[in-house]
Amino acid sequence: MVIGLGEEGPHPVDRYVGRRVAEKRIGLGFNQSDLGRALGVTFQQIQKYEKGSNRISSSKLWEMANFLGVDINYFFDGLAEARSRATEDSAVFDHEFPATRQTIEMARIAPRLSSRHQKLALDLMKELARVDSPED
Repeated sequence: MVIGLGEEGPHPVDRYVGRRVAEKRIGLGFNQSDLGRALGVTFQQIQKYEKGSNRISSSKLWEMANFLGVDINYFFDGLAEARSRATEDSAVFDHEFPATRQTIEMARIAPRLSSRHQKLALDLMKELARVDSPED
């Protein structure tokens, strides 16, 4: 059995931390191989860390924080709020979509838009997602 996998897949906290690693790595312009070399692991291992399917040891998390130039708490920032929202909405953490350079750039640019333009952009993305959906 892969470490971190339960009956329902990776633990939500492992997925959250992995997501934060991916977002920071991509935001700084590093690829998985760059991070892997810095940690002495393969890019495949970084993929597993970022998906949450393999748990990140405390020493590797420490090394990641140093390489990415963040405090170790960065990886857990927002976790309590995400868990609270998931409980209130009776939903699980939403980490099914991949963190890509494009999604991170969209998230960075969105706050610079007016509220009206944010709504228009959101409506456009929702419409595009429906068009690309195999169910339609």
